[in-house]
Amino acid sequence: MMKKLIALLTAFLAVLSLFACTAKPADTDAADSDWTYISGKGTLIVGITEYAPMNYYDANGELIGFDTELTRAVCGKLGISPEFQVIEWDSKEIELAGKTIDCIWNGLTVTEERRANMDFTDDYLLNRQAVVVRADTAAAYPDTAAFAGCTVVAEAGSAGADAVLAAMPDANFVEVAAQSDALLEVKAGTADAAVVDVTMALAMVGEGSDYADLKLLDIEMPGERYAVGFRLGSDVTDKVSGAIAALYADGTVAALAEKYGVTDLLIVG
Repeated sequence: MMKKLIALLTAFLAVLSLFACTAKPADTDAADSDWTYISGKGTLIVGITEYAPMNYYDANGELIGFDTELTRAVCGKLGISPEFQVIEWDSKEIELAGKTIDCIWNGLTVTEERRANMDFTDDYLLNRQAVVVRADTAAAYPDTAAFAGCTVVAEAGSAGADAVLAAMPDANFVEVAAQSDALLEVKAGTADAAVVDVTMALAMVGEGSDYADLKLLDIEMPGERYAVGFRLGSDVTDKVSGAIAALYADGTVAALAEKYGVTDLLIVG
């Protein structure tokens, strides 16, 4: 009888040991596996949308922009290559979690809501939302309250969309697929105003641009900061933060900011 009990106990302990062994991979830190995953394939798949001056194509079909060049410089320091992939901004969190992309690096505003779905690097650029209207109607909009009953467009899932809902609650808000589409709607007369990142507005609106008939209003909107978004628990976040800090220190970021007209948005101190 005693031999049977000992045999049963031995078998039971063996089963427990088996479960403990098989459970170990699941307990592995997600951060370790993310860097191993990315460095192992040698590429960082970067989710972007197309808009100047952050990520856009020049006349020769080459992808350029402040974020584009900064991404390449950071990847150079980390010994990996960037691969840029255009995404639907409204589904960026799904793309990131599903590993269709490895990060979101495209004028991504840091918000508390987004912190629940991704990790952020240290902030690397300032931003705010800008209100753009047709120049011949600008006098009609001295403040955000003047947009009551007006059609205001912004990119779905963007900080601009949040700003419209918060600052223009009585406007008729319409979501569009991209920030560039918001400007097109205003230019075409199908919307009264667009709320977009000031980085885009400064680069694409006004004299000498494709949107010379549009105007950036002098309406104060909340300030924001850009950072790069990675999967929750990813140790790549700290690696990229360190690389950006080094590029700030050696003057690379300042040179890129001057090249793309965003010097006033650099984080100083």
